Amino acid sequence: MIDFEYLATLDFSVPWKYRWQLLYGLGISFFLMLVSSAAGLALGVVLAIMSRTKHAVFRWMISAYVEFFRNTPLLVQLIWIHFVLPLLTGINTTPLVSGVLALTLNVTAYFSEIARAGINSVGKGQWEGAQALGLHAVPIWLSVILPQALRVMIPPLANMVINIFKATAILSILAIDDLMRIATRISNTTFKPVEMITAAALLYLILGSLLAFGADWIERKYGPRGRRA
Repeated sequence: MIDFEYLATLDFSVPWKYRWQLLYGLGISFFLMLVSSAAGLALGVVLAIMSRTKHAVFRWMISAYVEFFRNTPLLVQLIWIHFVLPLLTGINTTPLVSGVLALTLNVTAYFSEIARAGINSVGKGQWEGAQALGLHAVPIWLSVILPQALRVMIPPLANMVINIFKATAILSILAIDDLMRIATRISNTTFKPVEMITAAALLYLILGSLLAFGADWIERKYGPRGRRA
């Protein structure tokens, strides 16, 4: 049953009053997404390439890393890195560093699987043709294999980046001034939780929709569909 009397007391001028603080938090969330996505993609590609090594020990280590970070909750990883890891190493990190590190390690596992699938999609003839031309390993990867694999990787990569943006909200538990943390803090001081959390949700929706639109444009222009067109 909807409480219309309560709805009449809502004051959405409060989020507008704190709009710059909310936008600052949104910027922090976007920064976290950008850094972790860039680092995770680079590391993921490296792991995907290394997984093709003939040394079984390296393949097992990479597989163990991927399975661990894919099959344990991000929240557990975040808490372990920020609170447990310093006890084991004696190295303390700031909440921001711990958040970026946990998010990067998590998404690297997913990006490595995306990259591995993209690399496997490149036909055997491409490898043989590059080797027949006398190209060494580095030029083969950079000039032949990865450019073709990237086209196949674009759709899942775009979806993953959007998921990373949404996952940044969980970093608020470390008191990182992301959008969710700022919205919660303001709601606690103004006693307007409905208005503030709703405003935060709308900001997530707006930026998430823009990211989705941009991802769709990139996919249509540079992805497999764009290539066939």
